[in-house]
Amino acid sequence: MTLFNLGIFLFCFFVYIGFFVNFSFLDASSPWQLGFQDPATPIMEGIISFHHDLMFVLIIIGIFVMWILFRIFVLFNSKANPKPTIFVHGTLIEIVWTIIPALVLVVIAIPSFSLLYSMDECVDPSLTLKAVGHQWYWHYEYSDYETDSGDSIMFESYMIPEEELSFGDFRLLEVDNRVVLPVNTHIRLIVTSADVLHCWAMPSFGVKLDACPGRLNQTSLFIKREGVFYGQCSEICGVNHGFMPIAVEAVSLTDYVSYILSKIEDC
Repeated sequence: MTLFNLGIFLFCFFVYIGFFVNFSFLDASSPWQLGFQDPATPIMEGIISFHHDLMFVLIIIGIFVMWILFRIFVLFNSKANPKPTIFVHGTLIEIVWTIIPALVLVVIAIPSFSLLYSMDECVDPSLTLKAVGHQWYWHYEYSDYETDSGDSIMFESYMIPEEELSFGDFRLLEVDNRVVLPVNTHIRLIVTSADVLHCWAMPSFGVKLDACPGRLNQTSLFIKREGVFYGQCSEICGVNHGFMPIAVEAVSLTDYVSYILSKIEDC
């Protein structure tokens, strides 16, 4: 098979894979996982992209440092140089190895600051979700809607015990009441705590927000695709710290409206 035919074959193969094979996204932690979960928000996409770019710079720096150390071991020893050279200082090399790292840090800082500012940016939200951490479960409130009694839509989310799991469920991650949010919508997330420090963390969203008693912390979400996303409390909040999972189900706007209407009727 010639290289041209091989190229045509690979092109057709990847076209087939792209159109006819359904890929499954990694939206929950997996055994022996080393990398990131698949992103579902622009913020997480920016975090992953910045990480990959930074790793490239770190690898180049690491190779250069290892090469310098190797050269030092080879050249600066009694066998290679029985009569060592005596020198006091080198002005040029001092300037070079001070300016170059500073320039590297400046180049890294530009996309880093841009990403940090985008994470703190609060776009005018279409809806607000409030998450309150308890020992050891989450309480959620949709603050934009009122029921017939005048209260907001509220519910608790507890972890499903291992003996009650269904086939295919994730151990320590499934909850009895998932948070339902619409895709392609600007969402404001408000996080607080009713007792001790908690942390609302969702890896696929790029969100890790502390829940502090007596304080409201907020961030914004813009979910780009439908799916079920899993996270956990990332603060050591007590003996059952590892049993505070978070499950968010992202649906279309039509399905979200139907969900909210059903919640209002149930209340």
